[in-house]
Amino acid sequence: MKIKSIALKNFRNYDYQKLELDDKLNIIIGDNAQGKTNLLEALYVCGFGKSFRTNKDSDLINFEEETTTVKIEIEQENGYEQAIEYRINQKNKKEFLVNGVNITKISELLGTINLVLFYPDDLKLIKDSPQERRKFINRELSHISRIYCLDIIEYNRILIQRNELLKKIFYQPAFKETLDIWDEQLALKGAKIIVKRMSFVGLLNDISHEIHKNITSQTENLSINYITSVKNLTNYDTIKGDLMAGLKKNQESDIKRGFTSVGPHRDDIDIKINGINIKSFGSQGQQRTAALSLKLSEIEIIKREVGEYPILLLDDVMSELDHKRQRDLIYTLKNVQTIITTTDVKNLLDDYINASKLIQVKNGSIQS
Repeated sequence: MKIKSIALKNFRNYDYQKLELDDKLNIIIGDNAQGKTNLLEALYVCGFGKSFRTNKDSDLINFEEETTTVKIEIEQENGYEQAIEYRINQKNKKEFLVNGVNITKISELLGTINLVLFYPDDLKLIKDSPQERRKFINRELSHISRIYCLDIIEYNRILIQRNELLKKIFYQPAFKETLDIWDEQLALKGAKIIVKRMSFVGLLNDISHEIHKNITSQTENLSINYITSVKNLTNYDTIKGDLMAGLKKNQESDIKRGFTSVGPHRDDIDIKINGINIKSFGSQGQQRTAALSLKLSEIEIIKREVGEYPILLLDDVMSELDHKRQRDLIYTLKNVQTIITTTDVKNLLDDYINASKLIQVKNGSIQS
């Protein structure tokens, strides 16, 4: 899969720009606050239906304008071409079209174009709360599995309703007679989610382990494990049974606290280098390299799941790697269309620069 072009109108600091992209390497150069990351953001919204920088869609609209429009043209490995377009107005109303056909649900957009983004805030994946790591798993699985996407949406709906019921029961105990029904529904969906997550994390562990060894000159061993309260992980039925038992056991404490304490919404992944938890004891360099290894693993996972490589977006990442790690990274990306932002090419390998399309950005204007 390749992005052939992107056209922006009134997006962030861009008035109107259209850019043709190289099939392999694209380096976007410019000082800070000129619009480099805005280009990556525009591409990201086409794939995920939302920004990675803001939850407020109107932030994407150029100052004093009413709407923004972005259109990208993509080509799959079989030669099939598609166009994705989205429009956003100041009232946060979004409209997505694929080949001119309106998409009413974000779940229908996911998978139309496969993107992997690595940007400075991805360190949160290592350093921050379990919620960040669950978001990572949910985002990636939803992108490659529409069934998982629908399951996590339904699970969250059931979870919200169970939590609301818990609060009612605290004041009106008679409502407790319906709690078992919600527990069963939550366990049914929760078990499906855990099964899929375990498979994904297992694959993520195997692939990221090899990638991490390559970009650390074989000196570090990265391991990733799925952490859940479920004890019997033999199969779907045992997981569902364990979840049901846990929900039943914790009903009284859940009622007192007003939230559900058992289920995949509480799970985490454990990330270690040479057996040591890097969230607590890793250096920033180790944390950054581990985060990069995880993101690069997504590329191979998507290839295995959907049959073609995704597009990689790297926001100001290469300059932080020495030439050895740059070279190893470039080798990893030889089959992947890559779009990179940087403030300066001086820290990049000459042969990498020579093989790239260089795109200069200044104050929302593109020169290539």
